[in-house]
Amino acid sequence: MASRHLTRSIVMQSLFEWDFYGMTGDLAEILQRNLEEFGPGLEEKTFAKDLIAGVVGKMEGIDKIIEKAAPQWPISQISVVDRNILRLGLYELLYEDKKAVPPKVAINEAIELAKNFGGESSGKFVNGVLGTIYKEMLVQDPNFGQEDDEAVKQEEEPGDGSETDEKND
Repeated sequence: MASRHLTRSIVMQSLFEWDFYGMTGDLAEILQRNLEEFGPGLEEKTFAKDLIAGVVGKMEGIDKIIEKAAPQWPISQISVVDRNILRLGLYELLYEDKKAVPPKVAINEAIELAKNFGGESSGKFVNGVLGTIYKEMLVQDPNFGQEDDEAVKQEEEPGDGSETDEKND
């Protein structure tokens, strides 16, 4: 598993645990414990901490965007796993450097997390919500998502299961 993909998995699991217990407890401690347990020797610990801080710092706005993109699913009714995958994916889609994490990579990584950790329809649900938001961003800014093909190739290492999902159209 690619290092950044593993890092995202650990971040999602940490957000899930924190959210599952009512957002109580020290999220930094949860992340640290999960990094030690699931990612010993992982070199991208700063990436994990930055993702956690970014998601939590923008969570209120991210949740409002999710509710707009999926109006039939109030945020409290979305499964804890899917909700935190959407938060992470949306944070990367909207706030990460587009050269470091191109939009299609952010979406595909979220879809892969949903397939691995969510329910039977989680991948389709996450794809639908993030795809809707991505299309809206393209309408607002036609240059949004003009990622460098090399950045996509570097992020999606061969054999890691990542692929562009045609459902994003």
